[in-house]
Amino acid sequence: MASVTPSLVPLLFSARISGLIVAALVLSWAFLFKSSFLPHSSSPHEGLIYAVLHPVLMVIGFIIISGEAILVHRWLPGSRNLKKSVHLCLQGVALASGVFGIWTKFQGKDGIVANFYTLHSWMGLICVCLFGAQWIMGFWSFWHRGELRTTRARVLPWHIFLGLYTYGLAVATAETGLLEKLTFLQTRRNVSKHCLESLVVNSLGLGLALLSGIVILTAVSPKRYALQNKLVYESNTKCLSS
Repeated sequence: MASVTPSLVPLLFSARISGLIVAALVLSWAFLFKSSFLPHSSSPHEGLIYAVLHPVLMVIGFIIISGEAILVHRWLPGSRNLKKSVHLCLQGVALASGVFGIWTKFQGKDGIVANFYTLHSWMGLICVCLFGAQWIMGFWSFWHRGELRTTRARVLPWHIFLGLYTYGLAVATAETGLLEKLTFLQTRRNVSKHCLESLVVNSLGLGLALLSGIVILTAVSPKRYALQNKLVYESNTKCLSS
């Protein structure tokens, strides 16, 4: 049972605090400023529910939970199979949240194309498709017993790279969505650039940038026991060669 590397404790703590702040900010924006999400439709109440659910699902369900899944291997004690089980389940929840979050944007009277013409929407579709492919690849590569150990070892670096890339792309997509929404509110609905809502949205964007940086840094930080094994191996090699 491996313990948490002491150098990672501040990063893990900062990631949790940042995640809580981001969750609080997106919930505050969604439920305290409902008028900003009112759609122009015949059934504004139903449209409001879908409009509010979209940022909540994509930020909390997709970004925060997938970030937590990335950090599982850094703090969860137990066997490797346990860590992989929790990682897979959390990523599955994040994928379901992302798919449902995009589905909410299909619920418009103007049809599907009406909500998928911006850079934010294109990036969102690409991100969820990559995430789904990553989840399937991870399932088959690391859970299918027929795969050879050497095959899994070759796939692992690509699995890690694609996972971190997709996570960063999800955060970038959220940032473009916040910019798009705030620009619309300030130009079409006369929301002041210095009002409380603008402050909340901008703070949410900064919080997401901070959270993603901490999560990625924690994920790529070397493990203590890996470094120790490398040093022991190098010292033994020198002793044998001398």
